[in-house]
Amino acid sequence: MRIEVLGSGCAKCNKTKELAEKAVKEAGVDAEIVKVEDFDKILEYGVMVTPALVIDGDVKVAGKVPSVEDIKKWITK
Repeated sequence: MRIEVLGSGCAKCNKTKELAEKAVKEAGVDAEIVKVEDFDKILEYGVMVTPALVIDGDVKVAGKVPSVEDIKKWITK
């Protein structure tokens, strides 16, 4: 599983990455978590507001920090 955190490195983007790491650990899922700061790549996903969370190429949330519970739901389906 590949989880991408899209954002410029702002506090909310860093928090999203932190929460994704926590969710992966709690769920016991094997996942690679990558921070994407390249705006061209972010725009390729159609994301206009960050932070955004992408799981295996599917944008799950954009413009807000997701909860650990939400992330766990997305990664255990």
